Amino acid sequence: MSDPMRPPVSHHRHQTASLRSDPSRPRASLRTAVVWDVLKDALDRRVKATGRESRSELDVLDTGGGSGNFAVPVARLGHRVTVVDPSPNALFALERRAAEAGVADRVRGVQGDVLGLFDVVDRGGFDAVLCHGVLEYVDDPAEGVRLAVDALRPGGILSLLGAGLGGAVLARALAGHFTEARSALADPAGRWGEGDPVPRRFTAEQLTALVEAAGVRVDAVHGVRVFADLVPGVLVDTEPGALEALLKLEAVAAELPAFHSVATQLHVLGEVRETSGT
Repeated sequence: MSDPMRPPVSHHRHQTASLRSDPSRPRASLRTAVVWDVLKDALDRRVKATGRESRSELDVLDTGGGSGNFAVPVARLGHRVTVVDPSPNALFALERRAAEAGVADRVRGVQGDVLGLFDVVDRGGFDAVLCHGVLEYVDDPAEGVRLAVDALRPGGILSLLGAGLGGAVLARALAGHFTEARSALADPAGRWGEGDPVPRRFTAEQLTALVEAAGVRVDAVHGVRVFADLVPGVLVDTEPGALEALLKLEAVAAELPAFHSVATQLHVLGEVRETSGT
């Protein structure tokens, strides 16, 4: 049996490099680097599996993709990205951001939401679906996952990012709000009180169960922002080498199941099973 506290040998040796390369958004990399590197590797593998190395083009759907934090970098890889988001302002920002990045021809924004997904996109039309920060806000998370999966082609990739229960409990406790921390643990939705801006949080087990129930094989689970939200911002901004060191620490901790229970967010990467006879 492997040691659960020992980092597994990882294929993410270039971890954090992609989003770290944007000097205008150094702190943003703390929130996105782990997910981005896992996603980029998965997209690369999907390109090889589909035999499209010469064109490197996948059809990617980003539900709740907002202003394009992931959509624009994915388009820079050469893929076609459709962003479905309920906010006109977010879609306007997406259009501007895609144009500034020179990928306007590969990014399309559509107003809508995951529960009305097939009013605006085709069922089974995508090689990968990103469902990041969506399940916290839908009335039926299981239905949200099922619809996201229904948008995938056989063998397609699901990237699911949800709010973690343990990270919120730890943050409230460290801030001295012990009653709120206890309330979050007891609440079925993982909320710490009426003032909590997040409607729902998940454990890693809950998210993986939702994914597997939708017929998706779970390939990996990562904890996101295990330490980043707890470290004083002034330290990261002013201490030489602190950001780089924290990014490396996050990358290692993300793969350890022992840290999933205290992560601010949880990332599940899955693959739709190929249909026999196709």
